Amino acid sequence: MRNVLLGLALAVVASAGVAGPAPEPILEIVGEATPFAPGIASTVHAEIRLTLSPDGNTALWFSRDRPGGAGGYDIWMSRRTAGVWGEASPVAFNSPTRDFDPAFSSDGRFVYFCSDRPGGMGGDDLYRVAVTGAGFGAVEHLGPAVNSAANEFAPMLAPLGGRLLFSSDRSGGNGGHDLFLAARTGTRFAPAQRLPGAVNTTANEFDATFLHDGETIVFARAQDFRRDRVDMFVSSPRAGHYLAGERLPSPANSRRYDSYGAMLDWSTPDTITLSAERADGQGMDLYRLRYRLRAIAHDAAD
Repeated sequence: MRNVLLGLALAVVASAGVAGPAPEPILEIVGEATPFAPGIASTVHAEIRLTLSPDGNTALWFSRDRPGGAGGYDIWMSRRTAGVWGEASPVAFNSPTRDFDPAFSSDGRFVYFCSDRPGGMGGDDLYRVAVTGAGFGAVEHLGPAVNSAANEFAPMLAPLGGRLLFSSDRSGGNGGHDLFLAARTGTRFAPAQRLPGAVNTTANEFDATFLHDGETIVFARAQDFRRDRVDMFVSSPRAGHYLAGERLPSPANSRRYDSYGAMLDWSTPDTITLSAERADGQGMDLYRLRYRLRAIAHDAAD
């Protein structure tokens, strides 16, 4: 069964004061949420923000409490051979501190992630590491144009690579974490700017991903993400400004449990991954969910 995720507001005929028909929805869910690699990636531990390589054969995610890693939060990896996901192991670039929110770039050349390892600017900072034939290269801090003395979460490079999407709770925002964009030229980023429009509110907006059009975003929102239920929302820009967003219905969200950590599946662009607690799951598990996006005219480009 397909669930309508986002319907635009009813048009009002001003002269008659009569509501017109609802425009066509821009986003639909197709089918149900599918657990990802049960027993390997989705386990009794908290598993969050699954990212898949463009060839679909390498999976990365992080866990807050899975034993065997270098620190409290660690990034884990599984490789697929002949259609079978292999045993998970912690990645070599984990540190004794917190390493989390991995995200492959669309070309598979880099993994972006967060860490509070020594040498940052304070709190959780954004880093990247090159993907090499032997595994991974040296870890690179993304610098002061992106990072701050506050916390930066969930980096995600746009499909064409020109913009970095992430969240931060730095001062001057609307409240808690806000969503930011930083334009990239070569290996450098321009100073990050808050995502324009009504999308940033007094609540926390975080864990955002672009969809395959490079403009529409799915993100998480909670007034207090340590106390309140976390839900996922979808928003698209109009005249360069993002709408406040609409809450996604089941199976993307639950009326009882948290849902967050959305990430575009580079190997199957009509699919997102997410982290969710469900009654039939083992805790915070990893899922894949197909969607259909209606073509919309955007005025921003990657």
